[in-house]
Amino acid sequence: MTYEETLQYLYNSVPMFQKEGAVAYKEGLDNTIMLDEHFGYPHKKYKTIHIAGTNGKGSCSHTIASILQATGLKVGLYTSPHLKDFRERIKINGQCIDKKYVIDFIENERSFFEPLSPSFFELTTALAFKYFAENNIDIAVIEVGLGGRLDCTNIITPILSIITNISFDHTQFLGNTLAKIAEEKAGIIKNDIPVVIGESNPETSPVFYAKSKEKAAPITFANNDDEIIKTESAQPNGIKYTTKSFGTFKGELGGIYQTKNTATILCAIKRLREAGIDISDNNVWRGFNNVVEMTGLLGRWQKIREYPTVICDTGHNVAGWKYLSRQLKSQHCKQMRIVFGMVDDKDVSTVMSLLPQNCIYYFTKANNKRAIDENDIMRLGEKNHLKGICHPNVQSAYEQALHDADKEDFIFVGGSSYIVADFLNDCV
Repeated sequence: MTYEETLQYLYNSVPMFQKEGAVAYKEGLDNTIMLDEHFGYPHKKYKTIHIAGTNGKGSCSHTIASILQATGLKVGLYTSPHLKDFRERIKINGQCIDKKYVIDFIENERSFFEPLSPSFFELTTALAFKYFAENNIDIAVIEVGLGGRLDCTNIITPILSIITNISFDHTQFLGNTLAKIAEEKAGIIKNDIPVVIGESNPETSPVFYAKSKEKAAPITFANNDDEIIKTESAQPNGIKYTTKSFGTFKGELGGIYQTKNTATILCAIKRLREAGIDISDNNVWRGFNNVVEMTGLLGRWQKIREYPTVICDTGHNVAGWKYLSRQLKSQHCKQMRIVFGMVDDKDVSTVMSLLPQNCIYYFTKANNKRAIDENDIMRLGEKNHLKGICHPNVQSAYEQALHDADKEDFIFVGGSSYIVADFLNDCV
């Protein structure tokens, strides 16, 4: 098989949550355990860091990987979803997994895994763990796919667990209260393994305290750590942080939501130092300031061009849009234009109530079975006093927005990770 044929096999032969939604979600670890045993328990051959949470997992995972790379370690990074290429999910020191390795894995192992009928994520996780082991990495940063307790990454025993935050998302699988969602994500807390909680509230804190006590896992709440003293905009982009323990440095990622992610990351770095990882302040500064170059991170308040300014961001649920909405409303421009679409398992009405009203909207849909029709999105927009026009795909919506824009305008592309994926694939 060619690489493209291999991807089509992966996308079409095993259920993929990114495309199919709920029907691709498999509860339980049976398949993962059988795959892990078959490959000789590869995840036991290197250290791991496990990261769960509703929002911020990707930014935290990439930044921690970037910092670890700055120390000279050989670092694996496993994240999801991908935006441009499947291989983004599995990286070593910022380099995507080799195409031939993906092809050989499917061709050589399908006789074993096909009778198991694994999900896309189960198979991809097994591929990542095996690839990391065979390339003799020192440490891997592993992002949870969905939830925590029953996520197939949860077979690892990390040196540190991180839960970024809890908000409402995937409630059909994880529960319809913050406490229930927290219980699922707290499932990654392991016996005697330190855990960092990025953000908590009166509903979720008791859940984390109880689980950490049950597991005798030392727990730290980053939002109680007060590590960050001051933040200010950095030029030409990013955020300048003044901190208690790490001095002053620049974070390359510019979304205002990154301040909370940074607090979580810095708290995690202190725990990693205690675990014996040699991380200097200079490693931290370099990792924060070069995360895109070091890891290939895409889609986090990513500037595509200037005159007009074009930004894309993968924020896709209510918690993410509370920050994105504030940031959009703070932009100074002649006219804001927003290319917008969402998928059907999100709280679309609440998200749209957060959107700025003094904009021109280009309502569209991603190339995804779960995408909401652009006409339906426009009708929901009209209920929230959002004015715009429909386009059948992201490319035509963006091209129209660019055609209409003056140099002083601001164009934002987002609403869903899949909108950003189509944008980066078809327009950039």
